[in-house]
This record gives sequence, structure tokens and C-alpha cells, in this order.
Amino acid sequence: MHRALVTGASALALVALTASGQAADILTKAPPMLPPPSPAYSWTGFYLGVNGGGAWGRSYWDSAGPFNVSGGLVGGTLGYNYQVGSLVWGVEGDGDWSHISGGVTNFGCPAGCSTTNDWLATARGRLGYAFGSVLPYVTGGGAFGDIRASSPGFAGATSDRAGWTLGGGLEFALAGKLSAKVEYLYVDLGRFDCGFACGVTAPDNVSFRTNIVRAGLNYRF
Repeated sequence: MHRALVTGASALALVALTASGQAADILTKAPPMLPPPSPAYSWTGFYLGVNGGGAWGRSYWDSAGPFNVSGGLVGGTLGYNYQVGSLVWGVEGDGDWSHISGGVTNFGCPAGCSTTNDWLATARGRLGYAFGSVLPYVTGGGAFGDIRASSPGFAGATSDRAGWTLGGGLEFALAGKLSAKVEYLYVDLGRFDCGFACGVTAPDNVSFRTNIVRAGLNYRF
């Protein structure tokens, strides 16, 4: 009887040791824990940035007809985004110093007629669809700027105008809180009557329309 108890105890001890060894072996060979997945990128929040680029377009005078304008612009940007799922709604405003100009000399304007835009601002809505840290978007709203018309021998005139703009772009997140974008805008500032300040005929309406391609760098709060 005593021998049977000893034998049974020895067997139980052997089973326990074997099970403990197997458990330790399993723990030793268990794969390391993977780090938790990174949170999805969020576009929600305010941002402040800079932008700059080039422009080309057309001006039209009643007396001189149409002619090309071109130049560059640089300025600042302020905006806010709100993301719901993959949709990103936003508002954005910018103000740029610009030098977009052109001129023509012809039978209707023998001394030469020129149009210049010295500043340009927009206030727009934005709608985008986020692919993680990449955001394509469309945008549109109001455009504001000056139209300066001049011709040698005449006083010339400048009018601050309100018009409209429409376009789209692509924004992508960089390291930290920075994002970069490329953008196209079509801007129409309408027209104004320069009259006898621009030549010998009146009325003499002067219009300004331009295409803008620019890049921007934003800091997101």
C-alpha cells in the first residue's frame, strides 16, 4: 500500500513538472506583442500657412479688345477643416500680393493699353475626400482684387472689385503638424468702366480674368 502511494505521488509530480515545462516552453516561444495600430489621420482643426505661384489670363478693353496678362503672387492662408468619416468640409481665406499684368498696342489703343492686378484675395468653401493623409478637394467662393487700367497720356484708373473663383487641389500631410498643397483657381473679377481716364472713347469697360496655379505650406493646430 505504501509503495503504491509513493508510486502515485511520483507520477503526479512527474506530470506536474512536465506540464510546467511545457507551459514555460510555450511562453518562451510565444511571438512578441505587436504595437497598437496608429490612429487614423484627422484633418479636423485650424491651420495657418503661406502660398505662392503663377498666373495667366486675359483682360478685355472695349477700345483695345482682348490681350493676355500673366505674373506671380505670394501671400498667406487661414482656414478650418471638419472631418466626418472620409468627407472633409472646410472654409479657407487667403490674401496675396500679386503682379499680374499685360498690355497691347493696336488701332483702338495706339499709345498702348495695359491692365495690372496688384492684390488678390479669396474666401472659399472646400469639400474633400480623405484617403488617410492625402486630401483631394474642390473649392469655390468669392474673389476680391484690384483692376488697374492705364494708357500713356491719360490719367488711368483703378477699381477694387468683387468677383468669384472656382477650382480644386490636392493636400497631403507631412511630418508633424505640417501639410503641403498644390492648387488651381480660376478667378473672374468682372469689369469696370475706365471711360475718358483711359482713352478718347467712353464707356471703356476693362475686365480681368486669370488662372492661378500655386503651392502652399500649412501648419495645423
